[in-house]
Amino acid sequence: MWKNIKKGMFPFLIGFSALSVSGSAAFYSVFGLSKLFAGASTEVIIMAGSLEFAKLVTASLLYQYWNELNKFFKYYLTLAAIILILITSMGIYGFLSAAYQDTYQKLLVSENQIEFLEEKASFYQEDITRYDQELNQILANITTLSNAKSQSIQVKDTSVAGGVRNTISTAELRLSQARISVEEENRKAVNLKRQEASKNLQDIKLEILQLQNDSETVGELGPLKYLAGLTDTPMDKIINILLLVIIFVFDPLAVSLVIAANFAFVRAFPPKDYEDTIYGEKEEVKKKITLYSEEDNKRMEIIGQNGNDGIHYDDIETPEERKAERVKAPTPAESRTDIDRVLQKGPSKWRVKYKDGTEGWIERAKLNLDNNTKKYYF
Repeated sequence: MWKNIKKGMFPFLIGFSALSVSGSAAFYSVFGLSKLFAGASTEVIIMAGSLEFAKLVTASLLYQYWNELNKFFKYYLTLAAIILILITSMGIYGFLSAAYQDTYQKLLVSENQIEFLEEKASFYQEDITRYDQELNQILANITTLSNAKSQSIQVKDTSVAGGVRNTISTAELRLSQARISVEEENRKAVNLKRQEASKNLQDIKLEILQLQNDSETVGELGPLKYLAGLTDTPMDKIINILLLVIIFVFDPLAVSLVIAANFAFVRAFPPKDYEDTIYGEKEEVKKKITLYSEEDNKRMEIIGQNGNDGIHYDDIETPEERKAERVKAPTPAESRTDIDRVLQKGPSKWRVKYKDGTEGWIERAKLNLDNNTKKYYF
């Protein structure tokens, strides 16, 4: 029972698979062609949809009526089906390539933004480096000015002996202190600028990191970028190879499954033969069930001629060989008395073997056996 269920379900499974693959191929092809001819997308969708349906019908027609179709018509339909497969493949290529281009454009925008932000980050990095140099110079100046001290100098003074006296000059010390105050102010200003540049640089790096880890773009093109880096091949070339592999498998598989579904349904549900009755009605022709093979029939024929003694089971004699044996047998058999043994007993005749090796049938009433005759029969 389960075997019959599987036998009946498998063609439907093949048919469902054929419809699903064919339907998806038709969908991608129709909308792919509409993208290639965007100026008349509605008209292209109607045209491509009708061609897709006609392609599947043509494949089924060619399979079921290949021997009945005219040669020219048959080859034309085959060529048309192949061309329609190529058109479908072109539509699938257009659909998938358009989807890739949409995502790739997002990637290009993201990469351009990252490139712009990296240039901007480099400017801020240069500013920070310059501010660090200025701060180092200011700190060196402050250190130098901090080493300034008061000096002992001689000034003229007529009130003292010799007219010259020693005193301490603080002018340089006051000047150094004033310069240190200026340098401190400069250091504060430069430090503020450096902090602002550092904050801007940090914000830019965070924005670059977010763009690089964009979930949508990375999820769609991440594997392609990885393959491009692994094989050192441009991503456009990799996607082109992938699309060619898909289109050369997609629609040919759909058409092959349609043909396989036709084949499976014919095997699972063979067509019935009908004949006309005397009343003009159609009646199903019942197939005769043959219990025995041709070889079995030959054996039965031999048994009917020679008896069921096991002879000729291994080697089936041809009619010519049987005729030759009949020629060798004595005629009439009843006239011979050199009987060696009895091989088989029948109701009216016995099959015997003579001393010269030949065999024959003899009527039981005319059979004369002596005590030396061996009786071997089955």
